[in-house]
Amino acid sequence: MRIALSLLALLAAGSASAANCVIDLKGDDMMKFDQQSVTVSSTCEEITINLQHVGKLPAQTMGHNVVIAPTASFQAVAQDGMKAGLENNYVPANDARVIANTKVIGGGESTSVTFPGSKLKAGEAYTFFCSFPGHWAIMKGAVVVE
Repeated sequence: MRIALSLLALLAAGSASAANCVIDLKGDDMMKFDQQSVTVSSTCEEITINLQHVGKLPAQTMGHNVVIAPTASFQAVAQDGMKAGLENNYVPANDARVIANTKVIGGGESTSVTFPGSKLKAGEAYTFFCSFPGHWAIMKGAVVVE
């Protein structure tokens, strides 16, 4: 009986980890994310992005956010975001190219956002990036949907 319960627990844990629906990222004062690629499951009903700024500098000077956009348009979104300003988290308002974004945070802060998993399709190319002015050129990575 005990072996059967342990086996059931292992199977449940395996199926829970198979559906990766959370993106955890850390950004620092050196303008780096801790990952260059993240993977999520195409079966996720919702996907959550958790961002932690592990640096010390304030949002006004070294703020970070996470924006997800199709790879083909992420540079244009980032450039348009500079015009939107900090008060709009450097993200253009109501921009259909933006799949999801967190707010801009400073050192020691954390933020998260949840969005419908249906916004990401397996086989499509997506990029996550920080839209703070000048950051997107190096603070970026691939979002892989399996």
